[in-house]
Amino acid sequence: MKIERVDIVVTELAGRLQRTMSSGSYDTGPAGSPLGKPVLVRIHAEGVVGYGQVRPTAPGHFVPDTVHSVVSAIRDIYAPYLIGKRIFDLDQMWADFDLRLPFNSNARTAIDFALHDAIGKAVGLPAYSLIGGLCQPEIPLEWSISLGKTEQMVADAQRAVNEFGIGVLCLKAGGRGGWRQDVHNFEAVRAEVGSDVVVGVDPNTGWQVSETIAAMGALAQYGLGYIEQPVDRRDLAGLRRVRDAADGVPVMADESLFTLHDAYQLAVAEAVDVFCIKLYKTGGIRAAKRISAIAEAANIRINIGGLAVQSRLEAAAGAHFCASLPEQRVMPGAEFIFGLGVSGEDPLTVQADFTIHDGHVTVPGGPGLGVEVDEDAVAAHTISSDSVTEPA
Repeated sequence: MKIERVDIVVTELAGRLQRTMSSGSYDTGPAGSPLGKPVLVRIHAEGVVGYGQVRPTAPGHFVPDTVHSVVSAIRDIYAPYLIGKRIFDLDQMWADFDLRLPFNSNARTAIDFALHDAIGKAVGLPAYSLIGGLCQPEIPLEWSISLGKTEQMVADAQRAVNEFGIGVLCLKAGGRGGWRQDVHNFEAVRAEVGSDVVVGVDPNTGWQVSETIAAMGALAQYGLGYIEQPVDRRDLAGLRRVRDAADGVPVMADESLFTLHDAYQLAVAEAVDVFCIKLYKTGGIRAAKRISAIAEAANIRINIGGLAVQSRLEAAAGAHFCASLPEQRVMPGAEFIFGLGVSGEDPLTVQADFTIHDGHVTVPGGPGLGVEVDEDAVAAHTISSDSVTEPA
């Protein structure tokens, strides 16, 4: 089945989400502005339409793609190349993308999702059946708590646990108050949610190695579940020092892990226990499966990250990837919960059974990503759109 047309649509969100981490603000932007809004890709191939969506996280985050760079990369480089190609030939597509415009992970992710959706629809199978099968039909979810005043962080934790039954919390850290304030925030949240909830900490590279070791020592009495990317993404030796001092607490790489080569370097350095694989930074499901193979070879577990803000399509892609991995290789929960209505409903999709129940979500079982898109809603929420029908 050959690709005939690629649509690139920037859409409005149901509401604005603002969060804070050590690197700055994370903002979906004001209504009407394209900055911070998701990019929807439709791939048309002989009667099949595959959908993919990703929300570029710049500015205010560590992934450099913006809405404008994603749209232009797809419209001007990737989509013209795709016209006339078979939807099944993913490896050749990615090899050719590397020759035309390397990296651009957000743009490639939207295309990757749309291709997996199209392939699944073409053969009548859910995406997970194409990439390893249904290892985890029920996926535990993780809730990320924004930096803020202690009482705000406690309230967010209360909502996650009491309203949605979440069993894994990730506290942002590395703020201006220093690591001692981060320990205070952790202590307050732990006192509120009790000992049964897994609570990790994520400084987003906001700590030095010495601060990290001191903070872990202080947090030990409160039951630290894991520590995510405490130091600079390039400091693999520092991550290894943290891991050596962690006394059994899993150390996770996030900002350090974008590519297959990053995964290899982390494994060689024996720097971490867990890879945080966020599909929007790896370039989608195809690349993430390759990274997961490195993890398996190095006995490194996998965390499925990514907020998927108000996008069931993006959350569904994360769910299919997670479902394709054996349960024992994954910890502690999947972070795509913010695509499931907790920060505002997805304005573009038809609600189905892809919802939170008792801190878990059931993987969509329909063909492709298993999420139905409402085209009338897409038209009503479109900020800008382009279509490509001619090959390069």
